[in-house]
Amino acid sequence: MSSTTETPMGKIITSLIIINRADQSAATRGFIQTEDIRSITLDNVLVDTGATTLCLPSEVIEQLGLELLKEVEVATATGLSKARIFQDAKISILGREGTYECLELPGGSNALLGVIPMEGLGIEPDLKHQKLKVLPEQSQDTYLTIL
Repeated sequence: MSSTTETPMGKIITSLIIINRADQSAATRGFIQTEDIRSITLDNVLVDTGATTLCLPSEVIEQLGLELLKEVEVATATGLSKARIFQDAKISILGREGTYECLELPGGSNALLGVIPMEGLGIEPDLKHQKLKVLPEQSQDTYLTIL
């Protein structure tokens, strides 16, 4: 189960589970055993409203066996640099699940949870209380809209 912790520095730190969605699909179709689905629980994931997507360290991507999708140029604090995008990272956080692409971070960096997965899952940062807030899926207050 994922959780969110408050930190004294004004950051929101959370835990999340990441599953290789391709493995999960292969298990559903009987190509691999359920126990062979690669997954990992990450603690100390920084909720980063400056990051677009899920960002994972190289060693986590390797452990999960995620497939390379493409190479892109990304804007960072130090300027433009090349990065790799991987696919089929299924994340589970605060009772919500979704499958997203992830950006590879250079070695040793902590994972970042960016705005696209948060919006897709109906989770938003509550900066005042330094925690994540789960938005409603039901009723007229749902975060899901088609306009």
